[in-house]
Amino acid sequence: MHPVNPQRRTIDQAVELIRQDGLIAYPTDSCYALGCRLGNKDALDRIRQIRHLDDRHHFTLMCRDFAQLGQFVHVDNTVFRAVKAATPGSYTFILPATREVPRRLLHPKKKTVGARIPDHPVARALLDALGEPLLSSTLLLPDHAEPLVQGWEIKELLDHAVDAVIDSGDCGTEPTTVVDFSGDEPEVLRRGAGDPSRFE
Repeated sequence: MHPVNPQRRTIDQAVELIRQDGLIAYPTDSCYALGCRLGNKDALDRIRQIRHLDDRHHFTLMCRDFAQLGQFVHVDNTVFRAVKAATPGSYTFILPATREVPRRLLHPKKKTVGARIPDHPVARALLDALGEPLLSSTLLLPDHAEPLVQGWEIKELLDHAVDAVIDSGDCGTEPTTVVDFSGDEPEVLRRGAGDPSRFE
């Protein structure tokens, strides 16, 4: 797929697959991610299996814009300003979830979820066409030190586990910077592609 002007027909095919409860690997502004529909329990289980995740892992809601993000997480005024200044971009924000988020996606104790607005043409085109957030997780395999960055390599390794790989060339090797806003002060949980200094 073209990395700057993604073909509408291919985007529509991917969205149709997502709506039919498929699991895809797709490029973002930090690295490749696994994505599926929010209510797709089977694909969620497949992501957990692929990445060997436990129930304390924060999944991410990949959102199209702030209006959509606000439906799924609680953002007070102070947090709003900080998040707004850093989006779209390579940041994931841990925030208290609204009732719109299925319980199985939440951190069991904190009732939080990750949320982000990506700055990648393919990811944005997918979200525009889908009209709802994509449940996402960085494509980092348990026995790999870095996320996978080549579409052909992802297909080779995960062809049996995902329904489609959207290949639009390299999109970076660094996962997002993760900032936890669920406490009194923002806490940088992971330093990644986004500059963490603005939250420290």
